This record gives sequence, structure tokens and C-alpha cells, in this order.
Amino acid sequence: MSELNATAELLELEKRGLQELQALTDEPALRAWHTKYFGDKGEMAGALRKVGTLPPTERKGYGQEANRIKQVLTDAYDQALAKAKENALLASLSESPLDVSLPGRPTRHGRVHIATRIMREIYGIFSDMGFQIHRTREVEDDLNNFEYLNMPPHHPARDMWDTFHTTTPGVLLRTHTSPGQIHVMREFCPQPIRAVLPGMCYRYEAITTRSEIQFQQVEGLVIGPNVTMADLKGTITAFARRLFGQERQIRIRSSYFPFTEPSIEVDIDWPKEDPNADRLTKGTGWLEIMGAGMVHPTVLRNGGYDPDQVSGFAFGMGPQRITMLKYAIDDIREFWKNDLRFLQQF
Repeated sequence: MSELNATAELLELEKRGLQELQALTDEPALRAWHTKYFGDKGEMAGALRKVGTLPPTERKGYGQEANRIKQVLTDAYDQALAKAKENALLASLSESPLDVSLPGRPTRHGRVHIATRIMREIYGIFSDMGFQIHRTREVEDDLNNFEYLNMPPHHPARDMWDTFHTTTPGVLLRTHTSPGQIHVMREFCPQPIRAVLPGMCYRYEAITTRSEIQFQQVEGLVIGPNVTMADLKGTITAFARRLFGQERQIRIRSSYFPFTEPSIEVDIDWPKEDPNADRLTKGTGWLEIMGAGMVHPTVLRNGGYDPDQVSGFAFGMGPQRITMLKYAIDDIREFWKNDLRFLQQF
């Protein structure tokens, strides 16, 4: 094939392509045209392949002309496509008039989950009392979760916590935040400690309206010279009145935890005028909010402290349980459902 004939074919392709393009007005037809001329097996690809059939001296001129025509067709296609889109938009607006002066729809903002909000309130209260916040790991070993907390192997107190064990012997998901006591003591010994240890805990329990397999806890730990039960009572009273109201009274009951001695459970009185009072307190007028006690000497030793020189107290509470008490929530499972009807109440 001579360069003259090849160039004539290129000019004919350009003329035909432009004529076909001018007759098209909608986007699908334009895209079909683009495929016809610029697809892998399109006419421009076929024209460019003819370069190899020309004599070497004629290839440059043919290639330059082919590239020029390719650019002309591309520019014409882009203009036609933009025009088709503009016409489609105008047609759409005329069929469904849109008042562009109207304000946009407001964006619905998220909010802090009620359990997180209570956790932050608890942090704030204890921070004001000089406590520092420390986070510890959720995957624990048997030593920290049980043995260092005065529960050697086969101790019956271990039955108080139904445990998720892993496939690695001695490794488990922590059943309470109390293992954090050992970590914090070993980090700061022999200095005094005043810390709260929040985090997630896991227990292999049946899921009911009052229990979940995962839940949050906040552990508190104070260690120093001459720390007494009176200090524990004063701290708990100040906390309860900040969270539930200055008029609240607390009641202390004897209890048992292997890592504290003596051990107590703490109740607060509930306003009688609250319509939920009888249901929440089961007619007693009191609500349990936490367990606490003086740190057992064995736990102090395992943390690196000398129980003859220092003493301490610890307490633990469930923020979700406290939220249930504060807002008369009947079902702990609501915290994990992400049901907007529940969450939007707060």
C-alpha cells in the first residue's frame, strides 16, 4: 500500500467519524461510538497497525497524520460528551424542578455511647480526687489473673469467675480488671499508687438481661503508708455523691474477695420518689454499686510491696451496671445491640 492511499483512508476515517459523531446526542450512543473508533479492535487501532505495511520512508508521515486525526476525533468526542451530559442535566431539572436556593439537609451527628459517657464521668470524678488512669492488657496469664491475686491452682474462689481459656496453656481472657493491680504495683513499686484501671472483661456466662460475656469494669487501687478502711469509705462516699447526687448515703456490707481482706460490698440509697425505686431496689431502698476492700497482704507482696510498711485498698465496679441503675435500664444486652431507638434516648 502506498502512503498516498493510506493517507486517503485516514482522511476518509476522520470525515466519517466526525459525521457520525455529529448525529449523536445521548451519552450511551456516544460511548458506543468511542468503542467503535477507539476500542482495542476499533478503527483507529486498525489504522495504526497499517504503519507496518508501509515502506520505512513513508511510515513517519503516515504516523503523524494518524496521530493528528486521533487527536481531532478525541477532542470532538470530549466536547460532544460534555454537551450530552449538560443536556441530560437540563432535561432532568426541567422534569423535576430543584430549588437550589433551599438549604441542604442537615447532617445527623453521632453521639457518645451512653456507656462511654458514664465511663468518662467516672474518669473525671476520680481524676479530681488525684487518681491516674492506667490501661492494662485484656489477654492475661493465669498467674496475674488468679495466682498473684491470692488464688492458687484449684482454689475454690476461681469458680466465682467463669473463664475463657485460649488454646495456649495458661493464657486466658481476663475475667476482671484486678490483674491490673499486679501490673501497676510492679511498675510503680515502691512509690505510692492512686490509680483507676478501666477496661473490658470476659466471662463464659449465659447471656441474660443482667449478665453478658463481655463487659466493662473500672478497678481502683490506692497504696501507701497508713491507708485505712476509713480512706476507702471516704473515697467511695465522695464518688457516689458526685455520680448519683450529693444527698446519697452509702451502706457497707461484709463480703468476700480472695484479693482483699476485709472485703465489702457497697450500696447506695435510692430516692423513694423515683417511680422505678421499688423495682430497682426490690423494695429494700438500696442498690449495690461496687465491691471493695483492703488489699490482701499476699497481693501486696506479689506486687513488690512490703505489707508491714504499706497498706492499700481496692474497689471494682461495672460502668454498664451503674448506667442501668442511673437510667433504669432493664436489659444489659441493649448496650451491644446498637439499636438507635435505645441509643437516641441519651
